[in-house]
Amino acid sequence: MRESGVGKFHIVLADDHALFRKGLRKILEERADLEVIGEANDGFELLSLLRKLTPDMIILDISMPNLRGVEAIQEIKKIYPDTKVLMLTMHKDKEYLYQTISAGADGYFLKKDADAELFSAIEKIRKGGMYLSPSFSDEFTGDWEQILQGFCRPPLTPREREVLNLVAEGKSSKEIAELFCISVHTVERHRANIMDKLNLKNTADLVKYAIGKGYL
Repeated sequence: MRESGVGKFHIVLADDHALFRKGLRKILEERADLEVIGEANDGFELLSLLRKLTPDMIILDISMPNLRGVEAIQEIKKIYPDTKVLMLTMHKDKEYLYQTISAGADGYFLKKDADAELFSAIEKIRKGGMYLSPSFSDEFTGDWEQILQGFCRPPLTPREREVLNLVAEGKSSKEIAELFCISVHTVERHRANIMDKLNLKNTADLVKYAIGKGYL
């Protein structure tokens, strides 16, 4: 476990694109009070890294392999509830935003804003605030509390995501039940929860959503 140096703000980067991580690290190293203490290529590697390091902030990509960003946030907050999390993404998508913030992230940052806004995002979160990329400013005029109360839905659980994938692949409830060794009733409950959380009306909408969001 790493001890914090005086005045230093320790950051871990998690993104499966090595060139992007390298560029991000170069930007961060321009500031004497910021220090990148570790890098991870995917969600599992990140969790392994956190057994050795105690960062002040984790900057991670929402679409990492093995363990997606939203699930990674939930695990991070279990280990280090006070560690700040800034989610990086290419997606200007409200659904991703809602899932990210409700999972416990402290900010949602579009990669295209990295050059101009990265330090502003870090400083705001470092001081206890929450950060939203300027690209969203025209869409959300209220504060974060209003956003959370008015729009956020609970994120899908890992099992619900697995069920979503299988439904999108054309598996029936009976087939899914056999795969997971659970009852058909339990599968139907998972499907109902998924559609309720995502505000979907039928299986066709569910499949369309899964394909559009890259769950397949």
